[in-house]
Amino acid sequence: QVQLVESGGGLVQTGGSLRLSCAASEHTFSSYAMGWFRQGPGKEREFVAAINWSGGGAYYTDSVKGRFTISRDNAKNAVYLQMNSLKPEDTGVYYCNRNPPRPDYWGEGTLVTVSS
Repeated sequence: QVQLVESGGGLVQTGGSLRLSCAASEHTFSSYAMGWFRQGPGKEREFVAAINWSGGGAYYTDSVKGRFTISRDNAKNAVYLQMNSLKPEDTGVYYCNRNPPRPDYWGEGTLVTVSS
């Protein structure tokens, strides 16, 4: 059973920063592209960012380009999301998963709340 455990969320003011982490139990972690996804209040879960298996390529949803940076450390089976210049609309539960996501891999997520 693969486990993905997200951490690093919290309450931050508009313009602040947070760094999210995702720890994967999967021993084949380094073989797959990984992504971050989020679900805002009353919204569907949406794609935020993804990174390829080697870390050499990344892409982002338009609303976070220039503010968020995804990275990974395959030696640690970890993926990260550095979030800067946070906005209230970034509020939500953030999840990591493979990209494209596997339905059976969703974890608990980590809550990010951006106050105005």
